[in-house]
Amino acid sequence: MNIGLFVDEPARGAPARLALAIGERECTYGELHRAVFQIAATLRARGIKRGDRVSVVDTGSVLSVAAILGAARIGAAAALMNVQLKPSELAQLVRTAGCAAVGIAGDAYADALAQALPEGVIRERDLHDPQEVEAEGADEDAALIIFTSGTTGLPKAVPISQGVLSPRIRSYAPPFKADVRPAVSMMCVPIFHVGGSLAVLGSLLSGSTVVIQPRFRADEWLRLVERHRVQSTFLVPTMIQRILDHPSFAGTDLKSLVSIAYGAAPAPPELVRRAVEALPQVGFLQLFGQTETLGGYAMLMPQEHRDPKRAGSVGKVTPGVELRIVDPLNHEDVAQGEVGEIWVRSKQNVREGWLHTGDLARVDADGYIFPAGRLADTINRGGEKFGPIEVETVLLSHPDVADVGVAGIADPEMGERVGAAVVARRPMTAAQLKEYCRDRLAIYKVPERVVFVDDLPYSETGKVNRKRLAELIVSKGGD
Repeated sequence: MNIGLFVDEPARGAPARLALAIGERECTYGELHRAVFQIAATLRARGIKRGDRVSVVDTGSVLSVAAILGAARIGAAAALMNVQLKPSELAQLVRTAGCAAVGIAGDAYADALAQALPEGVIRERDLHDPQEVEAEGADEDAALIIFTSGTTGLPKAVPISQGVLSPRIRSYAPPFKADVRPAVSMMCVPIFHVGGSLAVLGSLLSGSTVVIQPRFRADEWLRLVERHRVQSTFLVPTMIQRILDHPSFAGTDLKSLVSIAYGAAPAPPELVRRAVEALPQVGFLQLFGQTETLGGYAMLMPQEHRDPKRAGSVGKVTPGVELRIVDPLNHEDVAQGEVGEIWVRSKQNVREGWLHTGDLARVDADGYIFPAGRLADTINRGGEKFGPIEVETVLLSHPDVADVGVAGIADPEMGERVGAAVVARRPMTAAQLKEYCRDRLAIYKVPERVVFVDDLPYSETGKVNRKRLAELIVSKGGD
C-alpha cells in the first residue's frame, strides 16, 4: 500500500475528526486529505515525477505531513531535512540524496533551502488547488528519505521503499474504525527523525489524533498532555529527565497517559527507575534500533521495567529479527556475555542482508541486550578499550550528578584519556567524583579530566555529540 493513501479511509469515514493539533492550529482528516492533493498537484505542476526525491524542510506541521503523503502519492519521496542546518549544509544533503531542483519548506526555512535549489521552494501559500490523484509507484520505489545524524561524519541518506515502509507501519498501527473513539498521541521528536515520521504515519493510518510539539519544551509538554488528554507518546531520555525535573510536574494532571515509548539514546537505569515510580499508571516501553532498521528491533516491555535484573537492558529482539554479537576485527561471534558489535537482519531493515549497526552490546543467557556504546565512540586508553556508557552509568548513580557525558580526549602518551562533562545538582569537586568512580570502575576507566557544565551538547534527537563533547571538555580544562 502506498503511504500516500494512508489518510484516504479516515478522510472518507470521519472527515471532521481531528487529525493534527499543532499549537492553536487544528487540522481535520478532511482538511489534511485536501492538503495532500494540493501538494501532489503542485509537485506535478513543477515537474516532479515518479522516482524523484523532494527536499522538505519544516518542523512538524500540516505542510510537512502533507508533503510526505503528497510526494509519495505521485511516486516521489520526501527527503526530510533538519531545520537547524545552514544553507551550505542543506545543499550537501540535496546532493547526497540526489534531490530534485525544487523543494518544500516552511516560511521560516524557505530562504535557506532556496539557496540550495536552482528552481526554488514551494511554500504553503504557493500550493495549487487540490486535484484528485491516483497513487503511482511500486514496492521498490522510495517512499521516504531519512538522514542519519552525521555525528561521526557527513549525514547519509537512507531511502526507505514503499515495500518496506508500508508493511512496517501496518504491523503496529491498528486499522481505522469510524465508530471507535480516536486515540490521542503526541509527537515531540523532530519529524525528520525516523521515530517522529513513523509515529505520525502510524497514527494517521489508524485515524488517530496527533498532537505535534514542533520543538520540545518540558513546560509546554506538560500543558499539552493535560489539555489534549494525551494517551501515548515517544520521548528520548533527556526529555524524560526534563519533564520529571520540571517544577510543574507534580501539579499537572497526567492521568490520561497510558504508555510512553522511549529510545534514540541511552537511558540511564536510575532515570528509568525514577520515571516508573513517578508515573505508576504508565506502561514504559524501551525501543532500541536505528534509522536503517526503521526504529526498534529490540524492546524492553512494560512489566520488565520493574525487574531489577533488567536494569540497563534494552530488552530482547522482536519476532522475525536475527541478531549476532560480533568481534568488529575478525567478524566472528563473541562468547555469550562478551561485548561486540550488533549485527541485525530482518524484513524491517531498509536493505537486505546483515546490517552492521555500529552499536556495541553484550547479550545475557536469557537473550537480553545490554548496550555498551557506539563502536565509533570507543575510548582507547593505552590499549584498554571500553565504551563511555560504562563510565556514564557509574557517574549518574551519584546522587549529586544530574547529567553527564564522557568522551575520549586525545593524548600523546596514552592515545586517549577519559574526560567527563558533569551537570551537578549541588556543588562538588572533581576529586570527589574520581574517588567515587575508583570504588566502582577499573582504574583505567576512571575519568582523568572532569569539567562542570550547565548543559551537554545534545542534538534534537537526544544524542550527545561526542566530538563536540570532547571539544567542550578540552576547552574548559578541568581537573
